[in-house]
Amino acid sequence: MNYENILLNQVDKILTITINRPQQLNALNIATIQELHNAFSEADLDKNVRVIIITGSGSKAFVAGADIKEFAHFDENEGRVLSEKGHDVLFDFVENLSTPVIAAVNGFALGGGLELAMSAHFRIASDNAKMGLPEVSLGVIPGYGGTQRLPQLVGKGKAMELIMTANMLTAQEAFDWGLVNHVVAQEELIPLAEKLAGKIARNSGTAIATAIKTVNANFDKKEDGFETEIINFGKCFGSEDFIEGTTAFLEKRKPNF
Repeated sequence: MNYENILLNQVDKILTITINRPQQLNALNIATIQELHNAFSEADLDKNVRVIIITGSGSKAFVAGADIKEFAHFDENEGRVLSEKGHDVLFDFVENLSTPVIAAVNGFALGGGLELAMSAHFRIASDNAKMGLPEVSLGVIPGYGGTQRLPQLVGKGKAMELIMTANMLTAQEAFDWGLVNHVVAQEELIPLAEKLAGKIARNSGTAIATAIKTVNANFDKKEDGFETEIINFGKCFGSEDFIEGTTAFLEKRKPNF
């Protein structure tokens, strides 16, 4: 599939998706959100893709926010539909993807950009990164999961402060708050993402997909996370990867997942 706003690059079993709108600081417009959905969907179905890295083009921005000119004229109903579709097509979709997603935050991750990074399964950042949810300065609230995922990651009090002040965090502050897992120099960002992805890719894809689903169950009010863990743990015993993994361990060799 041809894309206008994103670039795809696959090396071995690692797919890197780069949002490529540098003149707009990689801002998310409706077309880019749909392209990202298509790329993530195709990758999740591709057995040759074991890990996805999402990043932005250039050195200034991961994603500097949503493309405000697309929705500045929207009414209440159109705003609700915009949020609802965004959740469904991209942000919830990424969070629940079976293939692990690493966000490599290179520069500004604001508004929808931070919300996209938070939808990934974990985040790493370059030392020039700045992160925030400035929506209240525009008379609106975060609408792509920011009010829900940020408290899950950093706690209610810190999330309230960041949302209400519309401040930006430095990369080091984001690390201190638990929002990102690692901070490195910009030239080291993608190599680190690839190193982590390589470690993930060597493990059982079936078990990782099950782990993603099980961890997410803890944040779903309709599910009992402990009960989900018990059920999914049991299901693993019926998988080919469990047989291969345990056999390899007993035979003192590396598993071939």
